[in-house]
Amino acid sequence: MDTHVYIDGFNQYYGLLEGTPHKWLDLERFCDQSLPETTFAKSIISPRRWTRGRTIPISPCASKPISTRSRPNPCVEVHLGTFMSSVISQVVVDTDPVTGRYRRSGGKPVLKINPVAGTSEKMWTYKSEEKGSDVNLAAHLLRDAYRGACACGVVISNDSDLLAPIRMAKADCGLTIGLVPPRPKGSVELKRLADFKVEPRVHRLASLQLPDPVAAGGLAIHKPAGW
Repeated sequence: MDTHVYIDGFNQYYGLLEGTPHKWLDLERFCDQSLPETTFAKSIISPRRWTRGRTIPISPCASKPISTRSRPNPCVEVHLGTFMSSVISQVVVDTDPVTGRYRRSGGKPVLKINPVAGTSEKMWTYKSEEKGSDVNLAAHLLRDAYRGACACGVVISNDSDLLAPIRMAKADCGLTIGLVPPRPKGSVELKRLADFKVEPRVHRLASLQLPDPVAAGGLAIHKPAGW
């Protein structure tokens, strides 16, 4: 069984790596360790075509220094989406003056009410969001399934938007689906749909880092100091 791994770059970052010193992650080794020989036979891995990375270019900001460089790797394909920013008017939630966190009631956020008008308060905000990257992942997953490029697809994501394409790949092509959820509280439906699930081995992240620096194209690429 040829196996392709489809990585939701944003989902993996915010679910597994944010707030840790392990962002300089070697994706190929991470995938290799997530599917160990003791759980799934190594023979299912096609060593030159088994990982598809998915990410989008990020606009650097002062609060979160980042690196947008990528290491050339024949096992990893990167498919870029877009990053869109806009100014919108949004309803404001009420916050706790002590903790600074938003209040919840009955499991839902409590909206901030204007004491004079008695209506929900709004504020102009600068919103940034990714566009098209989940579609890219779904499109490559389906194309590989319909072309018979792989017999097993392992998805590293918690995004429930992938439910429909995964169902199609399973029903129409008999694709075996594995799931490596970046965080424990992911989509329950996604976990039920997968044929098997592997929890990320968080304690191994420190040993799965890229060398610092990484030699690529005659350049020495260093891990960002802000990480």
